[in-house]
Amino acid sequence: MARKSPKNKSKYTAEEITVLEGLEPVRRRPGMYIGTTGPDGLHHLIWEIFDNSRDEAMGGFASEIEVALLPAGRVRVADNGRGIPVDVHKQTKVSALETIMTTLHAGGKFGGEGYKVSGGLHGVGASVVNALSAYMKVVVYKDGGVYVQEYGRGERKAPVKKIGGTKLSGTVVLFDPDPQVFKEIAYDWSKIAGHMRQQAYLVKGLRITVLDLRREKEEWPDDAFFLRPARPDAPSETFYFEGGLASLVKHLNQFQKAVHPRIFYVERRQNEYESVEIALQYIDDLSSRLLAFANNTHNAEGGTHVTGFKTALTRTLNAYARSKGYIKESEDNFTGDDVLEGLSAVISVKLREVQFEGQTKAKLGTVEARSLVENIFGDALAAFLEEHPEDARAIVGKVVLALKARKAAKAAKDSVLRKGALEGMTLPGKLADCQTRHAAEAEIFIVEGESAGGTAKTGRDRRTQAILPLRGKILNVERTRLDRMLESEQIKNLVVALGTAIGDTFELSKLRYHKVIIATDADVDGSHIRTLLLTLFYRYFRSLIEGGYIYIAAAPLYKVKRGKELLYFYTEEEKVKALGQEEKEDSNKVSIQRYKGLGEMNADELWETTMDPARRSLKRVTIEDAEEADRVFDMLMGKDVPARKSFIQTNAKSATIDI
Repeated sequence: MARKSPKNKSKYTAEEITVLEGLEPVRRRPGMYIGTTGPDGLHHLIWEIFDNSRDEAMGGFASEIEVALLPAGRVRVADNGRGIPVDVHKQTKVSALETIMTTLHAGGKFGGEGYKVSGGLHGVGASVVNALSAYMKVVVYKDGGVYVQEYGRGERKAPVKKIGGTKLSGTVVLFDPDPQVFKEIAYDWSKIAGHMRQQAYLVKGLRITVLDLRREKEEWPDDAFFLRPARPDAPSETFYFEGGLASLVKHLNQFQKAVHPRIFYVERRQNEYESVEIALQYIDDLSSRLLAFANNTHNAEGGTHVTGFKTALTRTLNAYARSKGYIKESEDNFTGDDVLEGLSAVISVKLREVQFEGQTKAKLGTVEARSLVENIFGDALAAFLEEHPEDARAIVGKVVLALKARKAAKAAKDSVLRKGALEGMTLPGKLADCQTRHAAEAEIFIVEGESAGGTAKTGRDRRTQAILPLRGKILNVERTRLDRMLESEQIKNLVVALGTAIGDTFELSKLRYHKVIIATDADVDGSHIRTLLLTLFYRYFRSLIEGGYIYIAAAPLYKVKRGKELLYFYTEEEKVKALGQEEKEDSNKVSIQRYKGLGEMNADELWETTMDPARRSLKRVTIEDAEEADRVFDMLMGKDVPARKSFIQTNAKSATIDI
């Protein structure tokens, strides 16, 4: 049963739709509009259509959105908003619906009163998705009628048609991503559910339902509105939060120890077009977590609103600490790094005129956002500190510890890094370096143990491949300060070998190898070492992951001799699928060796299976969802034993046990 739309229905007709230019370039250069035609770009299609529905909710015109994954790669997004206008647009002489769906830069966000605040470009998103879809259908419930129009690769198939009457209002969009554009059409359920959860936090009172109906056989009629799972066990999630960003911060910190129990929260409107909403809490951790949004669009690279936030945070905490005597007159102020340590914060701004750097909206460029956030947040935080002295004492105490630790670590850090890196610290003796000095063609294999190191050194291509063997498990750096971390010989060797230095002296341009390859054994110990290394890279070399420089080498688990034929299998499943009953019935003809480590392989085998660029299989490490990766690292590598125990118990059945 569909919920009724909110009563706040303003005039929304063809008068509100503005047209700027045509549509043809999208199919020629889709990457310019959605960033990539890989998995991220595929999911971006969903975000674009969803954003249009969410903007209806931001304006107070919709209370519910449903996102459904249907069979054969189809996606369905429905909202109970006002419904896209279907009357004739005076400039294009066709339906406003057709104008929006087939014309680039046509929508209710380019002027007029269609939206006071929006997440971006309504017409751009809809028309781009249409252009990149083999098929699209839009069903509009508006003014007592149900209207339908279908499209193929951005072109209408027929004029808008009225197919019936209704008491509902809203819009349903169905689309099939074009296989000519996207090589693989496979959606990540957890990625979609996570994105929708995030959006529900950002629009208080909005109900978002996500359905996975990809296995359903049911056909839905054109006038169907919100769907519900036909099977009780069909995956579904519903998100609804009244607490806004405070609820999101609580979610981010669920596995952390809070420094102060009360979450700071402010929501303040500058005028009918501009507002700021911020929530924050300090936790017992060394890293910071900052999420930034402009008009509910996630800005992964920050922007002017984040600059304003950091400025106000540093200034306000310094002023409070000095006024209360936490910082003496002769002492230095807190730095930006000091006040960010252990901070979880979410910053959201709503702006009438929003300017992003690039179509994917990763960074906010609106200049006015800086002063807007700086003034509103600065005043609210100062009041919070005065009104809640216990929380203020805990916050400032945390920052004071960060300041003292920074000063204490400076001498050790400088002696290990600045002096060594800039004055010629020699490369570690265990490193077998490559001959080339061109980082773009150089790669370093980080291997487990001296035995594997010796084999890799013998089997490598000396011109382009360097080998660095590790001795056992490296230090868990999840909750370790930089100065103590650098006391570890293993980590220090790795830092020096990479050449980038670390911390505030890190320079990506000095990276000596453009492929940093983790090559550990295919067993439990190897997985543990790999996780420790990924933790190190995530916490202290995140830009290497973001730049695509970190890889994992897939080493074979089995070596099989079948007559004169030599086969390698990387998983148990591969071996069983290839050999079938042959493994049991013809044991004299089939010889199977299970590798416990890279050191068991000879140099030729290691080269052929793991190191030869022409035949090897490398997995590039990416950060698909930085917040989720951060949460998992916290849980698995941090001090919250109950959370880790719960995770292990929940996922034990799906684990692969190496005995």
